[in-house]
Amino acid sequence: MRGGAAEPVGDGQWNLVVAPLGEFLERDLTLDRNARHTVAGIAGKHISRTLPAILLAIPLVAQADPAADKTVSGHTSETPPQSRSFEFRYGTVIKELPSGARIRVWIPVPQANAHQSVRRIGGELPFPVQLTTERKYGNKMLYMDGRVSNKTSLEISVAYRVRRTEVLGLVTRDRVKLTDSQRKLFLANSARVPTDGKPVRLLADLDLPKHDALKLGHVLYDKVERHMSYDKSRPGYGTGDAVWACDSRYGNCTDFHSLFISLSRSQGIPSRFEIGFPLPGKRGAGEIGGYHCWAFFHTQKQGWLPVDISEADKHPEMKDYYFGNLTENRITFTVGRDLTLTPPQDGDPLNYFIYPHVEVDGTVWPRTKMRKQFRFEDI
Repeated sequence: MRGGAAEPVGDGQWNLVVAPLGEFLERDLTLDRNARHTVAGIAGKHISRTLPAILLAIPLVAQADPAADKTVSGHTSETPPQSRSFEFRYGTVIKELPSGARIRVWIPVPQANAHQSVRRIGGELPFPVQLTTERKYGNKMLYMDGRVSNKTSLEISVAYRVRRTEVLGLVTRDRVKLTDSQRKLFLANSARVPTDGKPVRLLADLDLPKHDALKLGHVLYDKVERHMSYDKSRPGYGTGDAVWACDSRYGNCTDFHSLFISLSRSQGIPSRFEIGFPLPGKRGAGEIGGYHCWAFFHTQKQGWLPVDISEADKHPEMKDYYFGNLTENRITFTVGRDLTLTPPQDGDPLNYFIYPHVEVDGTVWPRTKMRKQFRFEDI
């Protein structure tokens, strides 16, 4: 099925609009100055909804190697950021489906912000699609709800055209001010990111610059980089558990940045988790094996500043650069942890949201029965 109307499946309490595929592809994922978005209706009508206030706190600002071909230099306000334009195809094949089962699918949608513009250019979707927004962080997603026919697998694919710009946070300050509710959210515990206990004890022997958030952020950045080693050869990595990272002292990007966020929030610095996909530094085309993530921390003077500590650990020559800066070799999809999707999933809150979330007859479908298909091509 290629878009179109469909009868709702479920309790019907969600005020959602089915967007035909043609209209879905034509809409641009950008924000206007009033931070409102439009969802196209079946009959061409438009319903305007105010985005969650938390999205306004994000500056309207793989395994590839996003550090490749990038050198450290003294950036100034006169240095133009690098940019990159590419097409990105997000796909999955859901396998071994029982005939007649109800299937619900949530697919993350890449975010538009000051460093990234996104336009949908194509897609293959087996059911009518709804573009929805979760309320906590403002993440967008595609939602599908239908019945499995006599096929045992479903293929889903969405293509985007993206322009991504390098983030030079130390010289191009966004100066976003946080509301009280935003500050509270970005200082709060999450299931695997505590603000007390074992992570905080890592700071016991440090002389912390308590009254300078930028310097304090740098101390925490250095501490995590020294404490951790990027290593995916051993089991246990990838859950983004700050306590586990304290004990193991190795992991991937989720483990590095969960520990950083835990330490930052423990010291009163609002911090957020951001996840997407990496692109290799060399332009061209190819498959992308998996996700990449990084973090931002907030100061009153600078606003949101990025860190990519796992890349700094993999590329020591880039350590200075990755405090306050991000290469253009990436695409952002979602923000935050412990996510309840829209409409809500039957399973537990998601640790993070980058791969498709699938439920079959109310049961979370295992990732072992899904095949990821991610690809980029520079334009």
